Amino acid sequence: AWEVADYATMYRALSETARRRSSARSFVRSYRRTAAIATIWRVDTAPPTRAGGAWLVPVKVRTRIFGTLEGKVRLLISGDGERSGIDWTAAAVLPGLRAREPLSRKTELPARAAILARDGTPLAEGTGRISRLGPLAAEIAGRTGPIPSDRAARYARRGVPPGASVGVSGLEREFDERLLGVPGGTLSAGGRVIASTPPRPGSPVRTSIDPGIQRAAVDALAGRFGGIAVLQPRTGEVLALAGIAYSAPQPPGSTFKIVTLAGALDAGTVSRSATFPAQSASTLEGVELENANGEVCGGSLAASFAESCNSVFAPLGVKLGAERLVKAAERFGFNETPSLQGAGLSTIPAPEEIGDDLAVGSTAIGQGKVLATPLAMASVAAAIAANGRRARPSLERGGSDRSPASATSPETARTLNRYMRRVVEEGTGTAADIDGVQVAGKTGTAELRDSTAQEPATGADVLPGQAPAQDISDTDAWFVAFAPARRPRIAVAVLLVGQGAGGDTAAPTAKTVLQAALKAR
Repeated sequence: AWEVADYATMYRALSETARRRSSARSFVRSYRRTAAIATIWRVDTAPPTRAGGAWLVPVKVRTRIFGTLEGKVRLLISGDGERSGIDWTAAAVLPGLRAREPLSRKTELPARAAILARDGTPLAEGTGRISRLGPLAAEIAGRTGPIPSDRAARYARRGVPPGASVGVSGLEREFDERLLGVPGGTLSAGGRVIASTPPRPGSPVRTSIDPGIQRAAVDALAGRFGGIAVLQPRTGEVLALAGIAYSAPQPPGSTFKIVTLAGALDAGTVSRSATFPAQSASTLEGVELENANGEVCGGSLAASFAESCNSVFAPLGVKLGAERLVKAAERFGFNETPSLQGAGLSTIPAPEEIGDDLAVGSTAIGQGKVLATPLAMASVAAAIAANGRRARPSLERGGSDRSPASATSPETARTLNRYMRRVVEEGTGTAADIDGVQVAGKTGTAELRDSTAQEPATGADVLPGQAPAQDISDTDAWFVAFAPARRPRIAVAVLLVGQGAGGDTAAPTAKTVLQAALKAR
């Protein structure tokens, strides 16, 4: 019973005398307190042997700090037959403990290990967690601080004292367990030391962050509220994170049309040779979903994607259906527990929760209740760049996803690669064009109001230079891209909250980051 912490069964085995001395609550508290102080995680017992009027029980107690404590616990049996029981005392909670000896632990924490950039440059080191890169390093490294209440029990089990400083954000949180090391200290019974061990420092963590690309991302964000994420497409290694790159999910707008089109092509609900009528809006559930500024667009599937036609993609989503749309999104990582600590969850509602055709159409164009972080949308772009294979993002150099999942078929990925090039060459993303480099991208302009409401929605992209129909502060600007398009080395996503059209603001911002990243790599 002790091995499985079945204290209720253990208590029933006590003699009447022992029960009068110790209540069930006090008995359980004795064992739990001992486990907490000694950092016990496992107890193994062997068959007892008789020693005069007592039984000796061999016990191995495995602890997180002090290793394995071995010894024999002496148990006296009183009474006869059914009235017999263990004449238990508190000395039986740990091998080597004597009567009325209080157990205590003095903890010593090791020095916190350093966080390094991919080139070995320290991003945070020493007690002050400093770096010669200054504020640039501090933004990505994050900070240390008091143990958050929701993580207190986990640290207590590891023997970390309540007053310790731990990683609470950024890389400090992502790699906290490794940076913190293993506490050491002494375990005492009364005035006797029964176990001691020195603290074991953690090992420095070499991250995937590239200081040059990180600086470019921070500079490109230029203090605006938003986020930028940069990835290596095939490995998922994160090269830079700026602003709210992996927190505060927002509607992804028309960048989500990548997911919608991938799902439709894979399901066979649309043909690459399909053509669509030139129109300014589509009507779903009696409500018009307009193109930006009432723009008339249509024609080939490639042209409709390049011009980001709501009038094509909302009905395309309805034809695909809520169930297949959600499954397509989940293959790209939506509704999946993030691979990074503290990252916001990018979500799409369950099919039955999306609602009518208007809601499905709105979801298909990245509105409705679909939400994503820049990191998640950079991962979507990276999956297209990697021929349909999606590597989960990693912040550790060499810690890439060894088994990337299939987000879409290679054929569909190649099609989207071509269509995304056309976005930059002649569509809504021309502001991201780089001389001498083929850039594949997708703009997004997401309304910050619920586009499933019974009123016209105008959250489509607009051509660079055009003014959006609504107040720009009502829209988030998005751009996702990878380059070079034929042999992609960099994937990026930019979100600028309340900054209007993606083609006007997010696309040129992404261009700046891509140029710096391509030069660095």
